[in-house]
Amino acid sequence: MRKKLNQNLFLLVGLLFVVADLKAATPNILFCISDDQSYAHTGANGDPVVQTPAFDRVAREGIRFTRAFCDAPTCGPSRSAILTGQPIWRLEEAGNIHSTLPKKFLTYAELLKSAGYATGFTGKGWSPGRLAAGGREENPAGQEFNKRHLKPPYRSMSNRDYASNFEEFLDQVNEGQPFCFWLGTHEPHRGFEAGAGKKSGKDPSKVIVPPMFPDHPVVRSDLLDYYVEIEHFDQMIVRAMATLEKAGQLDNTIVVITSDHGMPFPRAKASLYDAGAHVPLAIRWPNGIVKAGRVFEGLINLSDIAPTFLQAADVKVPTMMTANSLMGVLKNKATTKRDSAYIAMERHDGCRKGGKGYPSRAIRTQDYLYIRNLEPTRWPAGNPDREFCARYIPFGEVDTSPTKTLLMDNANKAGFKRFYDLAFSKRPAEELYHVTEDPGQLVNLSENPKYEAIQKKLASQLQEHLVRTKDPRALGLDAPWDHYPYYGLRRNKNWQVDPKP
Repeated sequence: MRKKLNQNLFLLVGLLFVVADLKAATPNILFCISDDQSYAHTGANGDPVVQTPAFDRVAREGIRFTRAFCDAPTCGPSRSAILTGQPIWRLEEAGNIHSTLPKKFLTYAELLKSAGYATGFTGKGWSPGRLAAGGREENPAGQEFNKRHLKPPYRSMSNRDYASNFEEFLDQVNEGQPFCFWLGTHEPHRGFEAGAGKKSGKDPSKVIVPPMFPDHPVVRSDLLDYYVEIEHFDQMIVRAMATLEKAGQLDNTIVVITSDHGMPFPRAKASLYDAGAHVPLAIRWPNGIVKAGRVFEGLINLSDIAPTFLQAADVKVPTMMTANSLMGVLKNKATTKRDSAYIAMERHDGCRKGGKGYPSRAIRTQDYLYIRNLEPTRWPAGNPDREFCARYIPFGEVDTSPTKTLLMDNANKAGFKRFYDLAFSKRPAEELYHVTEDPGQLVNLSENPKYEAIQKKLASQLQEHLVRTKDPRALGLDAPWDHYPYYGLRRNKNWQVDPKP
């Protein structure tokens, strides 16, 4: 009898240890997202000037993704896709910036909260737009933590102390409770302090000027100013990871570093080219990643993050999330074919008469980028005059910057017109680029007979994906994005969205 009791006691103790281990294995999540950063601009991705020790560490100790793409190269829609695990054409009003994210679309943050996670965010969470219009009372990224401030190194930067706000969040997490935190900086969003890069000691001669810009001192200096903003973001992650390390929580935390879309420059942000859609992504999770230190070259969308977080937390992924979890990649047992990513645009700031957008869809493969522009008669960067822009600036889809001004002021001069046209001119209904031979996507091959078969194949693949995921435009249904309310600031007081016909 005593022997049997001892055996039962031994089994009970063992079971308690198993339960404790399972509880300890429930991962925390620290999701770090910059605001407007292209893939190339981290140390681990090859930039020789910008210093990104946090990203480089996460890439070195986890997985670095070389072909990660946002779902939309504009803030609100991209963040909506990340949170919901769905492409923007499935999200109604959330397909537009300065809109809302209807409550019926479930987010990974609220599902994790229902499963017992503490959730919160600092800086820029889901934004910009209005929550109440979608029936929400709390930011979809979680509870806000933005009370702590600092004196930023440059005037252009936010005074929010993102890392300290993360510490404040951790202080209110119950012992043993898993957490999911969104650390979203406002950097490197425009504007920048002019000359900040040079003041920091950076050498303009070492800057790699993207091929869609002229190699000009103004552009080099503008890029340096952008770099110091990226470095501010990265330093916040350095501090946040140090906090986790001190608390003994780092190795059981999924640390993700990425950006919502590409750099705030012409032919980048708010465009479907790589400079606007190709983003940095690295994931560190020692307790969950198999064979850390890998580079993954498959194509993914950032919407894949939502089902990944839910699967890692052993929370059921809702059927409305059509994105593909990255758990197979993390476990080094990828079964999903990852040979394409899909990108879309609807309305950015709507700098056209009636507040209309520039609807377009794209498929990106390892070698090609195919773009379908659904309204090619419209100006892709917004109208040349400011009359039809909420921001009351010409080509208002492109943020004001020294680089933009340089191109506009020299539009008809030799050495500049080509770059001006790339940034601002109208585009054909179809575009095709061989990205391995033409990484800047400067030469449109859509009318080259040599690539006719490839173009047809990609167009068909894009259409099949859009139909399968129920894009209203692909199905010939009502597509009301031009007519949804616009909740952004309107410097042009006469600007308004056309009412739906």
